[in-house]
This record gives sequence, C-alpha cells and structure tokens, in this order.
Amino acid sequence: MNGIAEVTVEIVILAMIAAFLGLRLYSVLGRRAEHEEEPIQGRFDNQAGAPGAARAPASRDTAEPQPFNPALRPRDYPAATPIVERGLREIAAADRLFDAFAFLDGSREAYRMILEAFWNGDKEELRLLCDSEVYESFCNAIDARNEAGESLDNRLVRIEDAAIVDASLDAGVSRITVRFRSDIAAVTRDADGNVIAGSLNDAIEAIDVWTFSRHVRSADPDWLLEETDEG
Repeated sequence: MNGIAEVTVEIVILAMIAAFLGLRLYSVLGRRAEHEEEPIQGRFDNQAGAPGAARAPASRDTAEPQPFNPALRPRDYPAATPIVERGLREIAAADRLFDAFAFLDGSREAYRMILEAFWNGDKEELRLLCDSEVYESFCNAIDARNEAGESLDNRLVRIEDAAIVDASLDAGVSRITVRFRSDIAAVTRDADGNVIAGSLNDAIEAIDVWTFSRHVRSADPDWLLEETDEG
C-alpha cells in the first residue's frame, strides 16, 4: 500500500509540474501573440511625450497639398514655336490679366460670331468685334452682296483646330494671330431664294488666319479683329 501511495503522490506531483509548465508556456505564447498584433511604432510615428519625436504623417483628409512634379504640370502657354511663346510671355508680362488659353478659347467664339455676323449682314455686331479697317471691308462686301440681290445661307459646322501662329507686343499693343481650320457649309441664294452656288449638304474646309489686337492698358477687355487672311 505504501508503494502504491508513493506512486500516486509522484503522479500527482508530475501532473502539477506539467500543468505549471503548460500554464507558463501558454502565458508566454499568448503575450507574444498579443504583442505581434499591436502595430510596431516606427521612427516616423508620433510618440507622446518624447522630446524631438517626429510628427506622425497627416491623414489623407488633413494633409496639405504637395507641389506637383514640374514635369507633370500643364504648360503655361498653348503649344507654339519658341518665337510665338516668347511673344506670349511679353504680352503676359505687360498685362497680368492675360491668359493665353482663355484667349484661344475666346478667339474660337469670336471667329464664329464674326462669320455669322458677316453672313447675316449684321453690321452692328461687326462694329463691336472688328477694328475700323476690317469693319469697312466687311461692310463693303455686304453692300455689294445686297446690291446684287444675293444672300448667304452659310453654316459653321465645326472648328477643327485653332492655333496661335504669331504673337507680339509693340508700343503697348498686343497682337496675336490665330490659324483656324474649320468646316463650313456655304450656300448663296438669289433674291428669290434660289440656290445659285454651294450646298448645305457638303461642308468645305476653310483655313483662315486672323490677327486680333488689344492695347494692354485698355479698359475694354475685348480683342478686335485687325486683319484677315486665308491660310
């Protein structure tokens, strides 16, 4: 009996030792797993109370905008030759409100408005958009057309392209030349409305080279058509 009791006591002691070791092992592994789940604080993270600690990076919502890579920034001027770009820069230096892209967009609209005013014989509209010489030229053509009893039934189908081909500043006067490539459906009618030339079904390509001018100190922001030519 004593032998059996001693064996029993040893088994109990060994079981207690095994339980104790298992508990210690579980404790160590458990704590290690908990630490592994915690984010590791890097040297760029903010550490409260640590002198000289680096500031944590701002969140995406609060981060200040960073400057773009200069190589990825849009050009300040529309695509042009170095000579033309130099002229645009001279104009911009004399007139801080000048925007080459805004001018180019405005020139497309002016092109449409002037063509339609001429086709419709609207001299008042032309007076607002053209300088005196170009205005007189348009008026003479309108008068000759009216005397012949003819009218134009033209339509600007689309402006395919508009490009600045020249720019200069002379004695405070800015001059910019734009080359327009457009599709126009042109029809000439007689006094009775009969078509005597052209067709509305077939648009033809037109290339016009127009020069606009404006004094940089003018209170009027509008540019005037100063010269017309065909490309």
